[in-house]
Amino acid sequence: MSDLTISIENLSKTYPEPFRRLRTFFGRPVKEPVEALRDVSFDVHTGEIFGLIGRNGAGKTTLTKIVATLVQPTTGSVTVRGHDSVNHDEQVRRDIGLATAEERSFYWRLTAEQNLLFFARLHGLADRFAKQRINDLFAKLELDEVARRRFGELSTGNKQRLAVARAMLASPPVLLLDEPTRSLDPLAAARMRDMIRSLAQQDPPVTILFTSHNLAEVETLCARVAIISRGRIRAIDTPKNLRDLTSGSELVHITVSNGEKVSFTRQHNDNRLDETIRNLQTQGERIIDIETERATLLDVLERYETAADTDRKTDERT
Repeated sequence: MSDLTISIENLSKTYPEPFRRLRTFFGRPVKEPVEALRDVSFDVHTGEIFGLIGRNGAGKTTLTKIVATLVQPTTGSVTVRGHDSVNHDEQVRRDIGLATAEERSFYWRLTAEQNLLFFARLHGLADRFAKQRINDLFAKLELDEVARRRFGELSTGNKQRLAVARAMLASPPVLLLDEPTRSLDPLAAARMRDMIRSLAQQDPPVTILFTSHNLAEVETLCARVAIISRGRIRAIDTPKNLRDLTSGSELVHITVSNGEKVSFTRQHNDNRLDETIRNLQTQGERIIDIETERATLLDVLERYETAADTDRKTDERT
């Protein structure tokens, strides 16, 4: 069996302005269609935690919803475990658990427990099994104390954890997690990351498409990362390779015994660090610490955003 779980090929999505013909008929101004995604292609392998990063409005949520069959693409295709998201949407939905930050998808007057029981029944789970599954998820996600509280009374962080619990209800082989640690305190976010990591390592493994604004989190969790800007995929690679390809330099801080620091910028694989160490030792200095600062994913994202802005301005002039 192929280890390919999600395949996205030449995916584009354009949203036309609503009532365009009616607005034209009445002489109202008409806006241009919004291109949310353009020619997006990448694959996600079984058991992989694949990160998707970009600014607000970059296309992350639209892409996630297309994979989840909630939105249909304008062109291109998505397959999940060999099933097309348009032609075999029911099978794709059975294979996927989706967790988003959208609170409107829950029933505000029902308790947390009642909400999950309702969605478990939609999945076809028997009540006895569903209740045990819900109890297990509440224990794992630390939701026991709020199980009988109405959804509308929950904190934003607990609502987010409940969304993740709902995505995991039917133990799907694929999870789409849209900012799963949003609004969580640092300890709760760390436990959420541990759980996500364990899901990808279990047998059989869960495949996870993961979006986040926390770039340190993405670096920690994800084997590969795609950078999306203005609906286009700008780069796909490991976090380390993205940093190395985008910045050929690093900032070095050397602390000597009297507490003073010597700081300089060096290019990767040059001899400046070795030469500086030898010079300090020749001067009788004792080195007690060496720190390096390389490009972060934020630096990478900002560079691609700058390039995207340049491309947009060039397109507008032409």
